[in-house]
Amino acid sequence: MEKEENQDNSPVEQNQEATKEAGKPDEKLDAENKHETDQELKEDIKEPTPEEKIAELEDKVARTFAEMENQRRRFEKEKEDAFDYGGYSFAKEALNLIDNLDRSKSVLESDDKLKETEALKKTLEHLDIIKKDLISIFEKNNIKPIDSLNKKLDPNFHQAMMEIEDDTKEPGTIIQEIQKGFTIKDRLLRPSLVGVSKKVTKKEEKTEENQENSENK
Repeated sequence: MEKEENQDNSPVEQNQEATKEAGKPDEKLDAENKHETDQELKEDIKEPTPEEKIAELEDKVARTFAEMENQRRRFEKEKEDAFDYGGYSFAKEALNLIDNLDRSKSVLESDDKLKETEALKKTLEHLDIIKKDLISIFEKNNIKPIDSLNKKLDPNFHQAMMEIEDDTKEPGTIIQEIQKGFTIKDRLLRPSLVGVSKKVTKKEEKTEENQENSENK
């Protein structure tokens, strides 16, 4: 019976089995190839020399010291700014004292009942003394008033609030100070509010322009 079963296998089936056996991967050969590849990679990757390792360490140390120096400089700058400008907000608020003194002085001077009285004169003198003392204290702390009158308008320190016709001054010259500005050290604390000059517009020129416009119509 066994012989019959073996004889029953067709030649086609026998060829298929032989093909399967031939197609199996040779595991031993693959392992050898992999070993050779690993050896080649190891040969390609060279170990750094002691000199190269030292150079790499020196570079890391230099970078670390550079970063530490940058941090030290930033700290010093922040400390200086805190010392020089730490009172910036307080100084800006304190300027309201000078503004209120100027307003009080203007109110008193415009009071008809007090005009040309000895009481008004003494009061104004005391207000001026207080204002001078305040400005003196500010200057000791590097807070200084901005010189504006008869100066050319500088947008970095002045803010023009109006234009005033004046042929005696060059256009853009400050001829009125509405509110005094101040600086703290080398920074602007607040700008001066000013009025600047402009050329006078002659009435004759306006009349001629009006006549020309009416004739053109």
